[in-house]
Amino acid sequence: MSLLPLMILWLGSGCARSGQLVGQASVLDGDTLEIHGERVRMHGIDAPESGQRCLDARGEAWRCGQKASLALDEKIGRRTVRCHKVGTGVYGRTLGRCMVGREDLQAWMVEQGWAVAYRRYSTRYVGQERRARRAKRGMWSGTFVMPWDWRRGQRIEPEKQPPPPPPGCLIKGNVNARGERIYHKPGGQWYDRTVIRPEQGHRWFCSEKEAKAAGWRPAVR
Repeated sequence: MSLLPLMILWLGSGCARSGQLVGQASVLDGDTLEIHGERVRMHGIDAPESGQRCLDARGEAWRCGQKASLALDEKIGRRTVRCHKVGTGVYGRTLGRCMVGREDLQAWMVEQGWAVAYRRYSTRYVGQERRARRAKRGMWSGTFVMPWDWRRGQRIEPEKQPPPPPPGCLIKGNVNARGERIYHKPGGQWYDRTVIRPEQGHRWFCSEKEAKAAGWRPAVR
């Protein structure tokens, strides 16, 4: 066999070329791939850790770290990934910019809200992060701890959901900022915006008579 076919065979085998890794990728988490046994940390972004939880718009916890990994895995599928090596991380992992075809995987992850721009090391993806935040995509649909803060032990707890009203008791007894006790009937201007927080002295009433007897006054509107 001539030298040229041998070179073509070597380049097409999926082995690491000079300065890059090419081949099928396994997703380890939202910013880490493995290609031919070599781990590649996707440079310029930081995704939530595998066990990390975020809060949705209702304050309920969901597994954003797992979701980020699944989103990246689905995006790649069985397609060939090309990672251009840009250095070595503090834990000895290869740092790379990874592409599927001509698409930058880091940019896609940040644009979809499954990762954030890792400004400590690069500002390349700040624009994508701003767009994701404005559109409330992915993690930006609620609240979350930045991955680097989560690794330092910072956490957020799910918000306590207000208790449901007792059957037939739909009048909301609220305490305003001045300490005034005011009740709101269904259909009132502020009824839908009033949230019952028992820890703040709020309560439900079954009738106006009951509310007045307890010392609450009706809302003006």
